[in-house]
Amino acid sequence: MSEKKGSAQSSTPTVRVRRIYDEVQKADGTRVLVDRVWPRGVSKDKAELDEWIKDVAPSTELRKWYSHDPEKFDEFARRFRKELDEAEAAEALDSLRDLAKKGTLTLLTAAKRDDISQATVLAEILNGGKQTSGKQTNSKQTSSKQTSGKKKTSSSSNDGKDGQ
Repeated sequence: MSEKKGSAQSSTPTVRVRRIYDEVQKADGTRVLVDRVWPRGVSKDKAELDEWIKDVAPSTELRKWYSHDPEKFDEFARRFRKELDEAEAAEALDSLRDLAKKGTLTLLTAAKRDDISQATVLAEILNGGKQTSGKQTNSKQTSSKQTSGKKKTSSSSNDGKDGQ
């Protein structure tokens, strides 16, 4: 996948968030899955991943509590940031930082709404703290589906079981 890597080194990382189910784009740069569980219905070949960094994902307990409820996102983000201070998660986050320094980094998630996922929290951290969580963001940070101006609501009882 080295042909997709950004060639210019930048002091400000470009970290994007996309769903793993979205079509691969050249602009993705380095593609990293940041879910703890492999996403349903996606073959490893089709995913075209550069890495899968499970240790940067939220704990199973936090993920189940959150269940992608938009009302809980701010508290989820706070708790998740605290989990990222733990040794294993901090080391995994450092790996993402190293990848971001090399060029465009796309964090992939199976979440139905990537704008309220752990990938968005990670992108905020890696992009120098720019606030993007819980809001629709521009296409540099989320998939084009999220920028259409239509927010999806999560009324499905399957929200917490979509590979997160």
